[in-house]
Amino acid sequence: MNLTRQLTADVELRLVRPSDAESFCAAQYRCREQLRPWEPARKPEWYEPAFQAARIQELLDNDLVVPWVLATEDRVIGTMTLSNIVRGAWRNADLGYWVDAAEVGRGLASAGVAAVCELADTELLLHRIAASTLVDNEASQRVLQKNGFTQFGLAPEYLHINGAWRDHNLYQRILNKREPGEASPGR
Repeated sequence: MNLTRQLTADVELRLVRPSDAESFCAAQYRCREQLRPWEPARKPEWYEPAFQAARIQELLDNDLVVPWVLATEDRVIGTMTLSNIVRGAWRNADLGYWVDAAEVGRGLASAGVAAVCELADTELLLHRIAASTLVDNEASQRVLQKNGFTQFGLAPEYLHINGAWRDHNLYQRILNKREPGEASPGR
């Protein structure tokens, strides 16, 4: 299974590695003010490479998660994650992502989400991807809509973000109409 895609001449979507921990921490720390309104409160250990290396290995060992990074030759500039993967009749996963503040405006979030959707369809053989955004996160909503996601609901007090329970818009994208046991076309 090939879960790597080239997004631009200098940015690749690939599985995260424990060796990415230091670069990941540097990017998260550098972007902490950008991310604060959209993410859970982070404890100081979140920015420690040893903590992240262990967390990354746990993610890689978990069959219910596919953790990618957006990476240049020498640094992590974002992440894309499919989590809560369910097989069988549902064939569903939840999508989360962020892009480094210094890289915003290059279309990397949209390109990354497009690549993850293609991989979820053709490699992971999923049927549906769900995503949620804070109701006022218009930039993330545009990324999802650009990639064929439609809003299907509102979840009051859905996630604890930036110190409070926050309402979220719920989105989904149906990837295909395959039966659960069918392989993707061309496989």
